[in-house]
Amino acid sequence: MKPKILVCDGMSSDIFNKLKNNENFDVYPEAKNSQEVVAKEAVEADALVIRSATKPNQEFLDKCKNLKYIIRAGEGTDNIDKVHCKEIGIKVSNTPGANNNSAAEHAISLMFTLLRKTAWANSSMQEGEWNKSMFSGNELTNKTVGIIGFGRIGQLVAKRLIGFDPEILFFDPYITSHSIGYDNITKVDKVEDIFKKSDIITVHVPLVAQTKNMITYDHFKLCSSNTIFVNAARGGIVNEEDLIKALKENLIRSAALDVFGNEPLKGKTDLHGVENLILTPHLGGSTAEAQFRVGEMAYHQLKEFFINDNLLNEVRV
Repeated sequence: MKPKILVCDGMSSDIFNKLKNNENFDVYPEAKNSQEVVAKEAVEADALVIRSATKPNQEFLDKCKNLKYIIRAGEGTDNIDKVHCKEIGIKVSNTPGANNNSAAEHAISLMFTLLRKTAWANSSMQEGEWNKSMFSGNELTNKTVGIIGFGRIGQLVAKRLIGFDPEILFFDPYITSHSIGYDNITKVDKVEDIFKKSDIITVHVPLVAQTKNMITYDHFKLCSSNTIFVNAARGGIVNEEDLIKALKENLIRSAALDVFGNEPLKGKTDLHGVENLILTPHLGGSTAEAQFRVGEMAYHQLKEFFINDNLLNEVRV
C-alpha cells in the first residue's frame, strides 16, 4: 500500500499538486482549517504535514497507529509533543530557514505600522474621517532597535534594518561575541538592557521551557514610555496579561502581536480593544514565496523518508 500523506494546514498549490502526482504516495486532499477532518483522517495516515493549527499531543498521537513521520512546515515545533513522538517511534522534522525571510520582513512591517500609526490611520479613514494631526509618527532612522534572540531570523532582521542606520542591540546567551562585524550591532549581557536602552524591541526566540513567559511586566517597567514592542516569534514568550497592563498604563507606547499563547485567537479576549495594540493572525510565514519553499522542502523530506530509505511498506512498532 502507498503511504497516506495528510496535508493538514495548507500548502502551496504547486507543491501540493507535485506531491499528489507522485505515484508513490496517496495524498489526502488538504484538510485546511478543519481540525475535525484532520483528527479523523490522521488515524489512518502514515505522515502528516502540518503548520501551527494542528497540535499533535499525546492523545492525538495515540490514535494514529500508522503514523511514522510528522513534518512541521515551518520553523517551530512547539505544537508537537516531540517527547511522546520519540517514545512511540514517530520521526519529527521541520523546514528550517524556509520562511525566515518572510518572518523577518513581517516583524519589520509591524515596526513601521507602529511607528507610523498606519493601522489606526486606516481605521479612521474608513470611518470617513481626516485626522492627519492625530497620526504623526516617528522615523526608524537613528533609533535603537533591541533584538531578543539573534538566531537566523533575528540576524535577518538586523541585516534588513541596517540601511535605516539604527543602533542595533541584541541579547542572545548562545552568541558569545560582542559584535558580529558591524559597528552598529552590539550584544548586551542582560535581556533587561534591551528594555532599558531600546526604542524598538522585537522578539525572535523559540518557545521552550526557558523562554515561556520570559517577558513580563517588570521588563516593561524598564522601558521609555515611547518604546514600541513587537512579537512575531511565538506566543507564550511574552506574558500577555502583563503586556496589556503595560500598554494600558502607558509604560510603552504601543505593541504588535502576530502570535499568541492560544491560537487561533478567536472571539473576544482581553487583547481585543486595547487601543495601542495591533494584532495580526500569525502571518509571519504567510507569503507565497515562503509557502513554496516550505512545501518544496517538505516534499523532498517525504521522498527521502519513504522512498530513499525504503520505508514505503514499513509498519511502525
